[in-house]
Amino acid sequence: MAPEDEARKSAAERLDEAILRAVPDFTALEVAAETGITVDQARRLWRALGFPEFASEKAYTSADIRAVSTLMSFVDAGAVDFDMAVNLTRGVGQTMARLADWEVATLISRVEELESGEEATGSRVQSALRLIEQVNPPFEKLLVYAWRRHLAAAVGRVEAMGAADEDLHTIDVSVGFADLVSFTALSNQLSRDEIGDLVEVFESRCHDVISRYGGRIIKSLGDSVLFVINDAEAALAVGEGIINVIGRDAKMPDVRIGVSSGPVVMRLGDVFGPPVNMAARLTQVARRNRIIVDQATADLLPAETWESRRLPARPVRGFGLVEPLTVRRR
Repeated sequence: MAPEDEARKSAAERLDEAILRAVPDFTALEVAAETGITVDQARRLWRALGFPEFASEKAYTSADIRAVSTLMSFVDAGAVDFDMAVNLTRGVGQTMARLADWEVATLISRVEELESGEEATGSRVQSALRLIEQVNPPFEKLLVYAWRRHLAAAVGRVEAMGAADEDLHTIDVSVGFADLVSFTALSNQLSRDEIGDLVEVFESRCHDVISRYGGRIIKSLGDSVLFVINDAEAALAVGEGIINVIGRDAKMPDVRIGVSSGPVVMRLGDVFGPPVNMAARLTQVARRNRIIVDQATADLLPAETWESRRLPARPVRGFGLVEPLTVRRR
């Protein structure tokens, strides 16, 4: 490419090429022709990754063609059908979209540091390009490593959590829901940076506590975290840990914890079922910096270690009158 053409490239184009290591040269029709799939299938896969459709634009690279060919190789081998492949692709797309946002948000601060220090280039784009060259190659290796470790852990959880032979999607777990108190009112008083810092501290501390006891965060919603764990007593230990690192910190809001136990369905990286709904509802009636549980969870706790106290019955949306319980160590 001529120097003048390179100079005319926008910052976005230069960053795209540095990350993709390729220039979009193919249309959807050409991708289909190269890989032997239909245009509709190509567009389904692209949508599953989380990108808008392109009609006749040259929006695809040779790497996209190789990726489709790789995917279709195990479809053609009969390992999965095309609909399953689309489902797996959607999971990759959703996961990687969030990871990419996380990575960019983290590295932006590093770019600003570089441009305000002795290594400044006078251009944030140049600093970003240099950072991409340094970070992305080893980070790609880390992604594959982390995926393998999490895949092994996920397979192990299905067995450890008692998946029934006739329905491998259904497991018995304890579901926990941690919710910051008065977050909406508090967020109206904070700056955007302060809100971001608060949410980051909340999520990172919850993640550390949950991981320590062998649980797993299913989703986080800024002011709340939903987690699952295969042992009711461990769920209570997680609740205590979250209260200690969040509710006991004078710089953080108070927190409420709800725990419910029973069978849930695992689908699309999420969990569904009455225990999920009950755990969320219990936080609405919990006191600040307290754990509240349902009867199913209380029944799973060893009586020599835990004592429970039944609270007055109250209406819980979707469940009618419910008598929640508070628990504490003896």
